[in-house]
Formats: sequence, structure tokens, C-alpha cells
Amino acid sequence: MPFQDTTTLKLALIATESADAQSAISDFRDRYNPVPIEQADVVVAIGGDGTMLSALHAALPRQLPVYGLNHGSVGFLLNPFNLDGLTDRLLRAQAVTINPLLMEATTAAEAGGETITAHAINEVSFLRQTRQAAKLRIVIDKHERLNELICDGLIVATPVGSTAYNLSAHGAILPLNANVLALTPISAFRPRRWRGALLPTNAQIVIDIKESDKRPVSAVADFTEVRDVTRVTIRTDLTQSLTLLFDPERHLAERMLQEQFME
Repeated sequence: MPFQDTTTLKLALIATESADAQSAISDFRDRYNPVPIEQADVVVAIGGDGTMLSALHAALPRQLPVYGLNHGSVGFLLNPFNLDGLTDRLLRAQAVTINPLLMEATTAAEAGGETITAHAINEVSFLRQTRQAAKLRIVIDKHERLNELICDGLIVATPVGSTAYNLSAHGAILPLNANVLALTPISAFRPRRWRGALLPTNAQIVIDIKESDKRPVSAVADFTEVRDVTRVTIRTDLTQSLTLLFDPERHLAERMLQEQFME
């Protein structure tokens, strides 16, 4: 139970810009008088999974809990939309705490040769930038595990992100308490039979881009894209944490388990 008393709870609002949600957003503002995120105790996200992801990134600097109300399509990370009794729902909410990934991406010399850092809650993905397939070298905890993966790309997914892009690329759905990351290739050509790997949460993953001048690759941490990378290091950032709030009957762990048995 994240809150003991909701009578003085200060709510921040992050919402979709879709036209059909404007009435709901106006209603929320009239009822709950949201404050800037710098003054808030909790962030309420109104929209779809993309809005929820934006809210989580906005909440990260202060590590505020985030409660989502689905006003989008899938809404996997959100609760059913209903503004009635919201503070009581927050009082009953069950919390899921996660750690984001930290990406450190180094660009080619001709692209500036700089190292850019960004957090990812769902995944870090690698994507070829041209018509030619990417060639990637995979090093896990300083041990080379794959000298050359020829592919369209690669995904490093957290359990929360395992039901998103990772699942679309035929990666495994990860239980929240599994303490593993999914390493999933996108359209792998060689090795033809390689289907990815499951790695410990504390693994350090280094991806070297081979022939980067001829086969440029971009690295994307959720919303942050870095183009023309030559080396990317990924690890779980244990110094940062995020709290997602769910109605007891909509707990994320159970929904992720159900997702594995859907037709």
C-alpha cells in the first residue's frame, strides 16, 4: 500500500493529446485540481501505453509513483478509466517497483564521437539505418557470446517491456519477479537458428557495431534515439526506481501471466 492517507495527496497529470480524451482530462482537472509534477506526490497518466511511458519518464527524476487510467487502445500498463473515487483507488492500489535500463551509446567519429546516456523502461533496441543488414557483436559481462549477428536489429527488453516490441519480435514474456532481461533478435539472418537469450538483470551488455561506416545502426532507449552508434553498453540502473500503481484486480503480474496463454 503506497499511501496511508489520501486526503492531502497532490496529483500531477500527464495526458494524451487526442481529441476524444479532452473531456475526460477537463473533468479530471475540475475534480482533482492537479499540481505541477515538481509539487506532486503521485502522477496520474490518462491515455494509452505511450502516455504511460511518458509519465514514467517524467516521474523518474523524483521517483514518483505513477497511476495510469486507460484512455487509449491497449492500455496494458494502465487501469480502467473511471474518475469516480480516484483517491480511494490510490489508497487501495498495489505497487510494482521496477528499475530502468541505462544505455550509454557512443557515436562514430564522423557523427561527433560522443557518448550519450538515456534510460529505458521498456527496451533498448538496435535498428539498421540503411538497406543493408546490421552486423552486431554481443559481449555479456566481458565475455564475447556472439561474434557476429547479421540482422535487422536487436532488442534488450525489461520484464515490463517484454510484452511490447519484444513480443512482436517473438521474444519471451518475462514475469515481473524473474530478474531477467530478454535479448531478442529482429529478423536474424546469421546465425540462422539463434532465437535470443535470457540474461540476469545485473548483466552488463555491450553491443559493438561491426562495419559501422558501411552498415550504420541506431540505438533507441524508449524515446531517445542515437544514430550512427559504434558501441552501446546497457545495464540495469539500480540507483533509479519507478513505482507503477494498479487496482488490486488489475495487478500487472497476473496480467502478464495471462498474456502468455492468450490465443
